[in-house]
Amino acid sequence: MRSFLFVPGDSLRKFGSAKKTAADALILDLEDSIAPDEKVGARRIVREMLDARNPNQKMYVRVNALDTDLTLGDLAAVMPGRPDGIVLPKCAGAANVNRLSLYLDAFEAAAGIEQGSTRIVTVATETARAVLKLLDFENMSPRLWGMMWGAEDLAASLGASRNRTAGRFHGPFLLARDLCLISAAAAGVVAIDTIATDINDLDALREESIAARQDGFLAKAVIHPKHVDVVNAAFMPTDEEVAWSEKIVKAFNDNPTSGVVKIDGKMIDKPHLRAAEKILALRVR
Repeated sequence: MRSFLFVPGDSLRKFGSAKKTAADALILDLEDSIAPDEKVGARRIVREMLDARNPNQKMYVRVNALDTDLTLGDLAAVMPGRPDGIVLPKCAGAANVNRLSLYLDAFEAAAGIEQGSTRIVTVATETARAVLKLLDFENMSPRLWGMMWGAEDLAASLGASRNRTAGRFHGPFLLARDLCLISAAAAGVVAIDTIATDINDLDALREESIAARQDGFLAKAVIHPKHVDVVNAAFMPTDEEVAWSEKIVKAFNDNPTSGVVKIDGKMIDKPHLRAAEKILALRVR
């Protein structure tokens, strides 16, 4: 999957628009986009959305954080709709993931859902404490499928007046980004890049998305339908990358006992082969 499109959980109109996009997954939001006095009503609407899903899109629900009194009510409302996954905001390490996993065990059993089939995606950098917990990935529930980083809530946690200048993230936020990427790789899960907040600057979005893919992110979150096609294109390998990767794979297939091969005058070893295989795998998503 390349693109995760956020949809406010109280807007069937926006859901209707989101269903028509090429987004690989929708994140039906019960957290930040919903006013406190609208939370309960939004649960019912999200359940309607799950029942009216586009079968070509994965459906995730962002519940309210575990340190609120809303998480269990959110899950009780949406799990009978069989979401593909739950997005956990304000996540601070393995203990939070494992707690959510235990909740999902119970709700899956109650709804007749296959045990362990509901994925977890964490938003892993929204507080200073969460950033410090990014290396806490051992003994994590196997439900964990992805880790997303975010800069907006982190700015508030740090007391920062801004997180970007001229579209470029400041140092603390780049640190959070990079730690999320590294932690996801170490945990063997998908790293998901944060949203671009400028709705209209598609060139900046394209540049940011390409940079994220080149660094190792496998997907990006978006907040507007017109961002979807830009992100999907950016997270596909270029023709040049595919051609070079095919050369590497062929060279090792032709020389299966070799640890190093020479291609176009360059010495290529097994780490290059693994990278080439990952690039070729991106074509078939």
